[in-house]
Amino acid sequence: MKKAKRIFALLGAVLLAGMYLITLILALFANPASKNMLMASIACTVIIPCLFYGMMLVARVLGTRHTDIENPEETE
Repeated sequence: MKKAKRIFALLGAVLLAGMYLITLILALFANPASKNMLMASIACTVIIPCLFYGMMLVARVLGTRHTDIENPEETE
């Protein structure tokens, strides 16, 4: 589980950094879509970590349920 958390954290950090880098590059070239890209980047700053947190919660619940089914006497 720790390895999966690290992979998801790294993936999220790379996605956010890449998104901001693309937004910065578009802003420097005065692209008309720069403002929309900035708004999308700001929105994804909140959305991406929330999605990863939700995925970790689901993985934790499903992982616990899986071990409970295999070894019911260990949970008590």
